[in-house]
Amino acid sequence: AVHVLHFPPPIHPCSTKLPPTKTPQPERLDEVYAALRKGLQSYLQVHQLELDSLGQQIRENKKNSRLVRALKAIERFMRRLEFHLSKVEELYEAYCIQRRLRDGASKMVAAFNLATGSKEARESLSEANKGYREYTEHMCSLENELESQMGEFHVKMKGLAGFARLCAGDQYEVLMRYGRQRWRLRGRVEVSNKQIWDSEEFTFQPLVTELLSIKVTELKSLANHVVVGSVSCEMLDLFCPLPQTLAVDINDLGTVKLNLEVTWRS
Repeated sequence: AVHVLHFPPPIHPCSTKLPPTKTPQPERLDEVYAALRKGLQSYLQVHQLELDSLGQQIRENKKNSRLVRALKAIERFMRRLEFHLSKVEELYEAYCIQRRLRDGASKMVAAFNLATGSKEARESLSEANKGYREYTEHMCSLENELESQMGEFHVKMKGLAGFARLCAGDQYEVLMRYGRQRWRLRGRVEVSNKQIWDSEEFTFQPLVTELLSIKVTELKSLANHVVVGSVSCEMLDLFCPLPQTLAVDINDLGTVKLNLEVTWRS
């Protein structure tokens, strides 16, 4: 089963990222954690169904060694998934502790800033500031650790859809930016309406704070390239055990769509 998601153009098509990551992004991390945890739990559910089905088949065909091997492989994979999920939950729990400590330190800094300028108040303010910085660093470090637990997005190019917009001989460039990761591909429309692209697959490492930026350009003469549209896509819906087909509206009218298939591997 392939799930189709339609992404309308965003209100701010030029926006490629959420707030900069010099400071922790707790609200964003809450969203990422919820999506990642749900994705891992869904993965486990899918494999549990597979396990139940294999178990039933083995009971009916007692000496089928191939089925037994398949069952053991799924059991091993599920143990890995369970460990992965517990690691993610552990990181998030640690993050929440640091967040509470940082919030407390922030209140202390505010309180000591209002206090009289005694030596004790200055020393207390210095300590509170130091604690605040340490908790901030710990939160950023934990965000990075959680990011390393987010798996991979395997993206397949499925072509542009443009109704009457795409004509034989047209050439296009698609540029996808995701943090520092870039995938640039070029393609042309054949007489048969088939599209040929110079690159068909790419792997993105999921990021906590970034959105996927997509820009489609029609390549005409060297001095006359036409930008069809630029959009940004949220990636949180892609933490899913099944491949998903994305139909991304590239222009405001939705007359040009970019079709991608995304498979998340944990």
